Amino acid sequence: MNPEPYKTILDNLYDGVYMVDRDRRITYWNRGAERISGYARAEVLDKHCADNLLRHIDEAGMQQCKGLCPLARTLRDGEPREDTVYLHHKQGHRVPISVRISPLRDDAGKIFGAVEIFTDITARDTILCELNTLRHQTLRDQLTGLGNRRAAEEEFGRRCHELKRYNIPFGFFFVDVDHFKDVNDIYGHEAGDRALIMIAKTLNGSLRSVDTVCRWGGEEFLVIVPKVDAAKFKTVGERMRRFVESSTLPLPSGEIGLTVSIGGVMADPTDTFDTLVARADAMMYAAKREGRNRCALDCGQKP
Repeated sequence: MNPEPYKTILDNLYDGVYMVDRDRRITYWNRGAERISGYARAEVLDKHCADNLLRHIDEAGMQQCKGLCPLARTLRDGEPREDTVYLHHKQGHRVPISVRISPLRDDAGKIFGAVEIFTDITARDTILCELNTLRHQTLRDQLTGLGNRRAAEEEFGRRCHELKRYNIPFGFFFVDVDHFKDVNDIYGHEAGDRALIMIAKTLNGSLRSVDTVCRWGGEEFLVIVPKVDAAKFKTVGERMRRFVESSTLPLPSGEIGLTVSIGGVMADPTDTFDTLVARADAMMYAAKREGRNRCALDCGQKP
């Protein structure tokens, strides 16, 4: 399919659109794709999506581009597909996208390529930021745009009420960036700020709309996840760790990788905000002692 006759229409779509040939070489990239991914058309044309340019990962944090991704499967069997994946933005953070993939066929019905239409599904984050700006300035961390300590305390109060009254469980994570001082010392504080913003966006993008991530201070974050059992709690913690591990921060000297140590506990009805933070913090330090880039959890109740 030659996109030139439709270029004006395609370039004015809000969604991202790109096309590939049988070898998964990118032959078309519209303005929506540029906006969502941060990559200009000239940077991706004639590149192979299998080269891991966008580095798609699934909801479990597993790489897709290195294996048989949905696009490759459609090229093989001709079946349209829909999925939710997370692309690697040029600025380093993860963007959740909804993708729709269809085969491209010639007049004889032979598959010669595929088209993928993808939509940024982080609208909830934009809405939350607008609400924070208009109504909750005192609850917002100015650097990352996440909630601050006060926001975390208020969310704890709501979830604690649900736990005590309706027995609705919730989990609590304490997240600390590994070797963050080295980032500041080697690359400078501006790079350190960019690293915090990247990690904040990555954590937020890995969570459900009902979950809450707040900046505790410095390189530390708190995450509150309601309505989870022990198994789901472990999955959420590991997914956050993998998402950060698979993301990179672009710097003038090249990309750098970052990891986090995560401590998590299931809330107990007798917990106060301070005791819950202390318990999760203790588990985070256990993850540090185990070698960092770990998720250490206590899924039981307090003794």
